[in-house]
Amino acid sequence: MAEWLYEAGIGEARAALVDGDEILEARIEREGVGPRVGAIVAARLVEAGKAPMVALGWPGAPMASLTGLPPATAMGAALTVEITRMALRERGRDKPARARVAEAGAVIGDGPDLRSRIAATGVPVTELRATAPDRLEQAGWSELIDHIRIGHWPFAGGALWVDATPAMVLIDIDGEGDALALAKAGAKAAAAVIRCCDIGGSIGIDFPSLPDRTGRQAIDAAVDAALPQPYERTAVNGFGLMQIIRRRDRPSLIEQVVLDPLATDAALLLRQAERAVGAGTLTLTARPAVTDHIAAHPAWIDMLQNRTGRPVQLTADAASKGTGHAQ
Repeated sequence: MAEWLYEAGIGEARAALVDGDEILEARIEREGVGPRVGAIVAARLVEAGKAPMVALGWPGAPMASLTGLPPATAMGAALTVEITRMALRERGRDKPARARVAEAGAVIGDGPDLRSRIAATGVPVTELRATAPDRLEQAGWSELIDHIRIGHWPFAGGALWVDATPAMVLIDIDGEGDALALAKAGAKAAAAVIRCCDIGGSIGIDFPSLPDRTGRQAIDAAVDAALPQPYERTAVNGFGLMQIIRRRDRPSLIEQVVLDPLATDAALLLRQAERAVGAGTLTLTARPAVTDHIAAHPAWIDMLQNRTGRPVQLTADAASKGTGHAQ
């Protein structure tokens, strides 16, 4: 039976919808990323006209684009807004959050967190502890993160190459043998990645070229059978390309992992440190950027010391690769 595995980690919360030992959906929510979808936030109008912008009453005063602005609202006016899309990071640029004017009487507060959102699905939630068996790892959490980092997802008979570009997420289906069989297997694999990583916005899937209409229709049907609604899509064209549009409220797992590798490595190292076996000083060794990132969050170090009962030491090693290690 499917269940959510939830882990309140240090620096990030993580969750996986698993069925047996297979991860169907994976989510992370990092500390300090800004107001969540559904947050009610005080704001100040800083740009009017056709593209209004507000400065949010949030640490760092992040910007948000605004809809529903009453006519003749004065510059600098105090507003209460609701976040409808979180801020997004893209390669080479960031996109501000989106907001709308909140309904009268709306109460200031953040939107539902990851724990609340998975509970709202109605699927049972199991909360994990670092002292218990690592069920996330047993389900393939590290392998999933590695696939995302590399952009390479093998499946029986072929592989996907996945790249998040500023325009869209591109999924290329690569392999040998019968084109229709490869395309069908690739359709199922691509749909699984889209669901697992919560990829939204515009998605392009490049299938092997199929000259006959019947074969292309079979691929359309394979995608529809594997990818849960809601979404819109085009039919596979003669060049093998399908475009899918899905709602995009928050960053996908691919965007979080690939476009913020420093936060990814820091969170993974802290997760490893929570599970390190031993006594005495707990030493976290990693490249300087990672140790500096952790050192800049002393609350994380305090939390790690409290959870493990061990004093923590950060050691920068310029020769260290990737996540580093804890012992």
